[in-house]
Amino acid sequence: MRVPYFDHNATTPLAPVARDAWLKAQDEVWQNPSSPYRAAVQVKLRLDAAREKLALVLGGESEHYVFTSGATEAANLVLAHWARVLPADAVVALNPTEHPCVRDAALYYFGDRVRWLDVIRAGVVSVETVKAVVGRVGAVAIMAANNETGVIQPWAAIAAVCRSACVPYLCDASQWLGKLPAGGLGDVDFVIGAAHKFGGPKGVGFLKIGAQAEGLRGQSGGAQERGHRAGTEDFPSIAAMVAALAEAEGKQMLLETERLRWREVFEQAALAAVPGVQVVGAGADRLWNTVLLLMPHGENHRWVARLDKRGFQVSTGSACATGKEGPSHVLAAMGYTAEEAKRVIRVSAGWETGADDWQALAAALTEVTMELNSGDVDHVVQV
Repeated sequence: MRVPYFDHNATTPLAPVARDAWLKAQDEVWQNPSSPYRAAVQVKLRLDAAREKLALVLGGESEHYVFTSGATEAANLVLAHWARVLPADAVVALNPTEHPCVRDAALYYFGDRVRWLDVIRAGVVSVETVKAVVGRVGAVAIMAANNETGVIQPWAAIAAVCRSACVPYLCDASQWLGKLPAGGLGDVDFVIGAAHKFGGPKGVGFLKIGAQAEGLRGQSGGAQERGHRAGTEDFPSIAAMVAALAEAEGKQMLLETERLRWREVFEQAALAAVPGVQVVGAGADRLWNTVLLLMPHGENHRWVARLDKRGFQVSTGSACATGKEGPSHVLAAMGYTAEEAKRVIRVSAGWETGADDWQALAAALTEVTMELNSGDVDHVVQV
C-alpha cells in the first residue's frame, strides 16, 4: 500500500525520469570527465550539454553554472567569495528566515557584520525594506521560498533593486525549483539549488554565478568546473538532476493551479477539524505544496507520531533543524514564541500527491484531535 508522504520539503522521492537518466549515464558515460582519453571526453561533452540544458531552464549563460554537491556547498562558496572580495568592514543583509545553509555560512564568514532584515508577520521581506538598506550593505541574501512555511519572497523584484544598486544578491531557490517556473532565476547574481528537493538524487546541486563573480574562480584549489570548485563531477547524478528539473518545467507546472486548490481545501478542512489551529503564513503567497500548522495544544511530536501510526508522514519543520536545541529561527523571526514553535507540524506534498491524500490527511487530523482531547496515553514504540 502506498504511504501518503507529506515531507517533500525535506526530500523528494527519485523521479522515474531521473532514475532512468542516472542508470543510462552510469552504463554509458561513467568515466572521469577530467581524464584525457576519448571516453572521458564524451563524458565532458555530456556534462557541458547538461550545463546548457540547466541554463536553458533558468536563463543566462551556461558557463555561469557550476555543479556542486548540493545547496550547502553552493552557499558556502558564495559567502566565502563575498568574504574575500568585499571590503573588510562590509555588511551583508540577510533574511532572518533563511535556510541554515545560508544563515550559518553568513554568520561564519561575517559574524556581527550580518544585518537582519525586517519581515512582516507572514515572514516576507518587502521590496521597500531592501531599497532602504541596499545602499549601505555589501551584499544581500533572500531566499525564493521558505522551506518551513512555504512563504514566497518577491525575489525577482529584489533582484532588480540589487542590480540597480550594483549589490550582489544570493537567492536560495531550493524550494522554488520543481514547484514553480524557474524562468528569470538566471537573471539573479547567485542562485543555489539541490536536486533532491525536486526529484533528483541526493548529493548533487548547482550554483549559478553572475558574470561579475569571476573572482570565485580559483578559490577551491581545484581545476574542476572551470576552476570554481574541486572534486570529480558526478555526471550520472547531474544528468538525473537536470532530467528531473526539465520534466517538472515541461509538464508538471501546468498542474499548479489544481494542486493549489487541493491545498486550500485541505486547509479549510483542517481549520474545521481542529478547533484553534492556525495556518502559519496565511494571507501571504505560499508554495502550493506547503502548509505549516500551529496546533492548539500538544507538542508537535505527539501529532507526528499519531499521524505516522495512521500511515501519514509529516514533519515538525525543517529537517536540517532536527536535533538542534531551541525553537525554529524562522518562527522566532515571524514573532512566534518558543512554546508555539513546539506545536507546529509541516505538511509538504509532491506532484504525485492526490486530492484523496489531502482529504485522508484531514480526516486523520480529526481522529488525532479526538484522541488527544480525550486524554489517550501515547505509546512509545521501540524500534
